[in-house]
Amino acid sequence: MTNKNYKLEKVGFVLVLLMVLLQGFYGTFAFIEPALFSTVRGTELFSGMDADWVKIYGSRTIFITLLFGYLLYTRNYIVLMWGALFAIVMPITDGLLAYEAQVPFKVVAKHIATIVYLLIIFFVLKKIIANKA
Repeated sequence: MTNKNYKLEKVGFVLVLLMVLLQGFYGTFAFIEPALFSTVRGTELFSGMDADWVKIYGSRTIFITLLFGYLLYTRNYIVLMWGALFAIVMPITDGLLAYEAQVPFKVVAKHIATIVYLLIIFFVLKKIIANKA
């Protein structure tokens, strides 16, 4: 039984780590190429002068990366579990904005996939916490 719990915890750790690494990439990408990042995320900039807003997004994304990275490092699965659930607000909003901008469906589908991924993290972490109780 202990081996099963260890494997589940390893899966949860890897799932969160992948999310942290992706967010770190997005935050960095937003700073380096704001216009291209904006297009990839589904809301194209109409003016290069608006790139500062993308960089603001980048700074907040880097904050999230550092916070979730620390929580993962300390194995604070309870906060990570709730953070994953509450983080669903972001891909819902991003997906709606992309949909309203009439981008190709694959961009909206990426946001839907993110919602599913966050839900998987939530349930895996919930199971880890239940097994430790």
